[in-house]
Amino acid sequence: MRSFNYQGSPARILFGSGALAQLPAELDLLGRSRILVVSTAQQAEDAERITAEIKSHSIGAFTDAELQTPVTVTQKALSVIKDSDADGVVAVGGGSAIGLGKAIVLRSGLPLIALPTTYAGSEVTPMLSETDKGAKLVRRDPNFVPAVVIYDVDLTLAMSMSLTVASAFSALAHAAEALYAPGGNPVVELFAEAGIAAFAGALPALHDRPHDVEARSNALYGAWLCGTCLGQAETALHHKLCHTLGGLFDLPHAETHAVVLPHALRFNASAATSAMERIERALNVANAATGVYDLARQLGAPTSLRELGMPENGIDRAVDLATKDPYPNPRQLTKDGIRGVIRAAWEGARPGGAAVDSTR
Repeated sequence: MRSFNYQGSPARILFGSGALAQLPAELDLLGRSRILVVSTAQQAEDAERITAEIKSHSIGAFTDAELQTPVTVTQKALSVIKDSDADGVVAVGGGSAIGLGKAIVLRSGLPLIALPTTYAGSEVTPMLSETDKGAKLVRRDPNFVPAVVIYDVDLTLAMSMSLTVASAFSALAHAAEALYAPGGNPVVELFAEAGIAAFAGALPALHDRPHDVEARSNALYGAWLCGTCLGQAETALHHKLCHTLGGLFDLPHAETHAVVLPHALRFNASAATSAMERIERALNVANAATGVYDLARQLGAPTSLRELGMPENGIDRAVDLATKDPYPNPRQLTKDGIRGVIRAAWEGARPGGAAVDSTR
């Protein structure tokens, strides 16, 4: 057995249909009675529902959370907290709402309870990505992990299939890279393989029956497992490319994960054989890269950067930026190698054969 370090998540996890009903009791355990509920404008109805659920514990809702967690929005929320003397935050939604909750934690020290409604996994990671005057800053701090995460499958039943698939592939990417990125350990490997397998079973079922509660529960379980992997291990080439491409071309974050992941796996396959074997076992396929690609196609996910709006003449710009301050990666990174990955992802062809290493 190899040596390893493992630090369990500090978050208290409540999982199950109807788990939302436990929220008032959880606030009592934390000793909090003046809660600000935060969400995006699109999920204002959910925020109002949560506000009603906790009744006397709430001071109202702030529904202006946005993608990329702009600092200007965080400052508005902090003003509301100060004016209302709030003593805690509940974030309901996906990465935008939970990102705002984390940004508030960073600046106020208030406890955060997360109620995820997608599969992105931000609720169990110690990471916060913010934007300030066009610049993107990624922070990592264990204090960002919410005090409590309530996984209530009922909050996910209205999720569209496009969001279901996109956020699921974001989660799959967290697990896949945790299998070969620095910081991995045997516990993370168990979580990653189980999380990928949960999605592999749930997503095709949801494609046919979007409101299947059992499949939704399995997918939400996979989201917790995969998100926990990101909280444990570092990231590698795939996440570096997604951050780079998203920032340069304003591409949708989750959909970019779906497009890039098969090609990043293909590139790293020869240097991370054990990781690929676990992914293949979880997906029940012969090849990790093509298995992920085929699943995306089956579910109607985007498969090319071109269809996400990235211009072909932006490939070289992306290569230049991606090779600056590269993330640790099992296979050595070169400009030609990264160009090959980005080119393949831009074209969107099914990955196969040896990893691309082209100056094309």
